[in-house]
Amino acid sequence: MSEDHPGEERRRARELGISLDGEPGPWNAITDVPGVEVGYVTLVEGDDVRTGVTALLPRGRDGVGTPCAAGWHSFNGNGEMTGTAWIEESGSLAVPVVITNTYAVGPVHRGVVEWVRANCRGMAPEWLLPVVTETWDGHLNDIHGTAVKSRHAAAAIGAAASGPVEEGCVGGGTGMRCYGFKGGSGTASRVVEYGEDRYTVGAFVQANFGARRELVVAGVPVGRELTDPAGAPPPEPVPEGERPVPPGAGSVIVVVATDAPLLPGQCKALARRVTLGLARTGTTGSHFSGDLFLAFSTANPSALTSTFPEDDGSAPYESMRFVPWGRMDPFYGAVVESVEEAVLNVLTGAHAMTGRAGRHVPALPLDRVAELLAARGALS
Repeated sequence: MSEDHPGEERRRARELGISLDGEPGPWNAITDVPGVEVGYVTLVEGDDVRTGVTALLPRGRDGVGTPCAAGWHSFNGNGEMTGTAWIEESGSLAVPVVITNTYAVGPVHRGVVEWVRANCRGMAPEWLLPVVTETWDGHLNDIHGTAVKSRHAAAAIGAAASGPVEEGCVGGGTGMRCYGFKGGSGTASRVVEYGEDRYTVGAFVQANFGARRELVVAGVPVGRELTDPAGAPPPEPVPEGERPVPPGAGSVIVVVATDAPLLPGQCKALARRVTLGLARTGTTGSHFSGDLFLAFSTANPSALTSTFPEDDGSAPYESMRFVPWGRMDPFYGAVVESVEEAVLNVLTGAHAMTGRAGRHVPALPLDRVAELLAARGALS
């Protein structure tokens, strides 16, 4: 059994009454940003396969090839996100963002190339730089296996849709851990008022980070109360030839989207603020965790093109509309709030799971957490 309690009711953080700041969008998800779509392929097979692929499409399938302003940030570089050199150079993102496990980056990268070649003939047929990123699921999943194929990248892109987003043990997050409990995929959003306009900032998290003792929920250090008397989770089996993974290791990938008109440098500034949202949940940033963040804006769809020039003698110009730098603070706050809530939605949504070598990862005990929060007045 991959889920030890498949009938257990899991709920989002707000449904538990956890007190959180800010106004979410209708789905409280990254898909509240118009055009953004999310798709999953979840692979659970036998005792050893607990993995998958997640695809995020900034402008949906029909918008692949139309650039978005984008920026990225490495809080800790013990991880992989392909295509970032080109994002840094051009300030643009025109491809799906795909998340999987550490050793599946290769086949997923190839799968994105194959999907674009088959479905977007007009998009840079000469070259393509996919954005594929990862976290390590080797605790529950046979990460050295070949369960993830290139076709799974295409399937995740094909499954991408707007609307509510499934959370917990799905997609690339299937086999992940977070703060010593079952981790995975999660999302949240915030509405930002700017004059007469209303924009959305959304975050998607693949959470596989944090030591249990660090966990903070709505300002309450619950992780200290959720350990055994010795202050650590019970020991787990370590297969022969392997070493125990230090608490806090694993990695976290965060993708931030907004429909607010921003410059690439402003997107990079949003990506840096992800660190503060994660810090609200307690992490101190393990050396063994690859913490990589990407942010993009779906505004200005006609700007930042990088196609080969036509030999017609023309010399076109592009222009961009953007929020002044001095007005960015509300958008920074929206990133911090949505990232914090997305991590909590991972933890409250994920079921317990048993996987490779009989290893078991428990789900966050929602009733106990509610008791701890109520005692501190952190339930609404």
